[in-house]
Amino acid sequence: MPSNRLRLIVKTALATTLSLAAAGALGGWIVLEAGWYNVAATQQHFQPVHTLLERGMRESVRFHARDIVPPPLDDDARILRGARLYDQFCVQCHGGPGVAQGPVGKSMQPVPGPLVDAARRWHPRELYWITKHGIRMAGMPAWDFHLREDELWDLVAFLGQFPTQTRGSYQALLRTPAPAAPPAPPDAPAHADPERGRMALSQYACQSCHRIPGVTGPDTYVGPPLAGLAQRKYVAGMLPNTAENLARWIRVPHEIDPQTTMPTLGVTPADARDMAAYLLTEE
Repeated sequence: MPSNRLRLIVKTALATTLSLAAAGALGGWIVLEAGWYNVAATQQHFQPVHTLLERGMRESVRFHARDIVPPPLDDDARILRGARLYDQFCVQCHGGPGVAQGPVGKSMQPVPGPLVDAARRWHPRELYWITKHGIRMAGMPAWDFHLREDELWDLVAFLGQFPTQTRGSYQALLRTPAPAAPPAPPDAPAHADPERGRMALSQYACQSCHRIPGVTGPDTYVGPPLAGLAQRKYVAGMLPNTAENLARWIRVPHEIDPQTTMPTLGVTPADARDMAAYLLTEE
């Protein structure tokens, strides 16, 4: 008898759990389809939601950055280069010492707050990871494909000095002649990396205009879909479809067709080679 009663309790609990899950899923579907959830940036997250997302982000960054070993970061030239990079890429969203965020940064939800205390809240390896990889669903971009490795660490070095900066000292840094950058890294290996190409396609926002297999993006028809590109005879309707020609089209489309609406995205030769390799391996 006790065993029968135990089985009944387990079955009841399981049925109740499944029923609640089904009801929750149905409720979520109704809210989604009815359009009741307000996605406007003028509507802030509820504080518990914001707190939960912030906690999840912190723990994720700490876990993924745990094995990164920073280089020396107390070099004055590195800090000065980092200040210039910060002014170029970061001020519009985060503001600077005595400098307000731009209109875009002020209006984003969640708001990308000032970084004056970043070095107190994050280890250098974590600041590097955030800068390199970005934060999904937070508006923080990944700079991995747009800044060199040494430039990423230059930014981290400057962030480490942020708490000591005033408006005057920050402006003085920006007026100081830029120190010589370190030598450029050696050329990338000659072989293409399709998986890196898939990541590059997303980091250059190619999916905003094209539907690309394996790259998450909107259901867009601005540019032609890129599925089955390997089966096509020509690139852009005029060049034989080879990896070299596709990489060239990705880099300098207006040199090939001055009338094209395909923008020049500043893609590096190595990134274009990897992107072409990925596109030509996808069916």
